[in-house]
Amino acid sequence: MKTVTALFNGLLTASVCAVASTCANAVPPSPTFKTSFDCAEAKASVEKLICRDPQLAQMDIELTRLYRLALTDEHSVPGPDKVMIDQQFWIDARNQCASEPAPKACTIRSYAERAHQLRQGSAIVRTKDPDRLTEGPLAFRCTGLNPLVAATFFSTQPGVVYLKWANSSIILNQEPSDSGTRYTGKGSQGNYSFWQDGDVVLFQKPGSGPMSCKAEPLG
Repeated sequence: MKTVTALFNGLLTASVCAVASTCANAVPPSPTFKTSFDCAEAKASVEKLICRDPQLAQMDIELTRLYRLALTDEHSVPGPDKVMIDQQFWIDARNQCASEPAPKACTIRSYAERAHQLRQGSAIVRTKDPDRLTEGPLAFRCTGLNPLVAATFFSTQPGVVYLKWANSSIILNQEPSDSGTRYTGKGSQGNYSFWQDGDVVLFQKPGSGPMSCKAEPLG
């Protein structure tokens, strides 16, 4: 009797699946991650991308935290009113990443650049919350490179570092490393790398060998 019942249940399930097309051919919904906005109401393509990507979702939550802190800092540069205006322009620019060949890479860069700006302009933004996902900007003097290199780090999974010197900047992604922390990436001129292990820091850009760098106060 049990065998007949099991067979009947199996045939019934198969029939339901065939009619509703919801079993073997069903595609599970994409997971969504916590963000600063309601993913159920997301309309912009970039917002939908952020909702589906854990790394971008982390960056979004952290960036919103930095922005809200900047609004509380009367000594921020620029001031809170300008920070608020700039944030809206930034959101509009971030959403334009949907039209780029690599939307995620563009969005990562957008978040890293904005985090760099907010942290650079406010002491409160730089120091609040010991569990923050961002650090910097830190300044490094590298042998053979005249301008200081400013570095802002995002401790996401994987991590990201935004490097800026003179009129140049690059976003590098964290890579597995046997020792220290290593970031790599490719710009229009070639490959870049940034490696840090304690006080030992090496920066390499296209056309140069590894340059030894030392931390300096960022003026």
